[in-house]
Amino acid sequence: MTSRPPMQTVSTGLVVAIVGFFSSFPIVLQGLAGVGADTAQAASGLMFAALSMGLTGIVLSLWTKSPVSVAWSTPGAALLAVSAMPEDGFGGAVAGFILAGALTVIAAWWRPLSRLTAAIPGPIAQAMLAGVLFSLCLRPFQALAEIPFLTLPILLTWFMVSQISRPFAVPAAVVAGALVVTVNAGFDIPAPETLIAAPVWVTPVFSLEALTNIALPLFIVTMATQNVPGLAVLRAYGYQPRPAPLVTGVGLASVLSAPFGSPATCLAAITAAMCANEESHPDSAQRYWSAVMGGLFYCVLGLFAGAIAGFAALAPALVLGTVAGVALLGVFAGSALAALEEPDYRQAAAATFLITASGITILGLNAAVWGLVIGGLMQAISDRLRPMRV
Repeated sequence: MTSRPPMQTVSTGLVVAIVGFFSSFPIVLQGLAGVGADTAQAASGLMFAALSMGLTGIVLSLWTKSPVSVAWSTPGAALLAVSAMPEDGFGGAVAGFILAGALTVIAAWWRPLSRLTAAIPGPIAQAMLAGVLFSLCLRPFQALAEIPFLTLPILLTWFMVSQISRPFAVPAAVVAGALVVTVNAGFDIPAPETLIAAPVWVTPVFSLEALTNIALPLFIVTMATQNVPGLAVLRAYGYQPRPAPLVTGVGLASVLSAPFGSPATCLAAITAAMCANEESHPDSAQRYWSAVMGGLFYCVLGLFAGAIAGFAALAPALVLGTVAGVALLGVFAGSALAALEEPDYRQAAAATFLITASGITILGLNAAVWGLVIGGLMQAISDRLRPMRV
């Protein structure tokens, strides 16, 4: 077995990093801003999110000799973007990040929690995710009405490139957005004070709100839409690493990186498929190098998060929202389809979606929690009464 990565896996790793980073970093920045992070904290969070997924992917892939691609939780970041700012500010959000990572580690080994997580019906979890994404996916079209000359080039670029290569559609939209911001500023873009992001420690403030409104929804949406599919992709390509150590690895990475603003590290699905298929390398035993190299390039991109976040801060809010919205359209479509596809779950899933999308807060619990609770109860009652129907 080779002791160095084949060149084909180096190029695959570069593509994986470009797609994984530039397809979703605007969502991460919006999510961090949504829960109270300032520009420096958001840059630190983006940097440590990239370093966390890069280093974790490298370690897990070298250890298991499987293409274990790791990501930040894009659905989790979207959830944060529509969440109310915690009363304790960003420190409260960071406490939620830590608790979500701890719950992930516990779920990996403690069967009662893993069974409880698995007991949440897939359509209900997908409906909650679709409800979270709904308002974010509206933003490009709201922006089109308000600032059409800034928004239209981004939307057209995204759509035209998606007809040729879907993985590169959002990175192309990011490039178009950068050009729009540069032209709109009259090419007067100030040079960043520093290219390398500075770590910013955020002291966590633990509270019941951090657990119920940040940690639990973040844990559930990340487990259901990232970790479980990530494991399924590896199995689909013939790799059989033990799930518990992989989930433990991303959970511990989440806990360790959270005090620097990183929201959640998780197993990847889309980029895992890019690393695990035959285009990565003809020899399946060598494909883990693609995930290793992807992790290395993630780390390099993460170091420049300060410049990236600083440039993004110059963009009008609706422009950044447009890029984030088009990045989530495919995820929203898949979640909505999975939520409403099965007739037996459709009523409860529709209620979960609408409650989550409403943005309500009752008794201090946010809409995502209520959507999951009410939709889950509706489905449980429906399942119990189904034999009585005529």
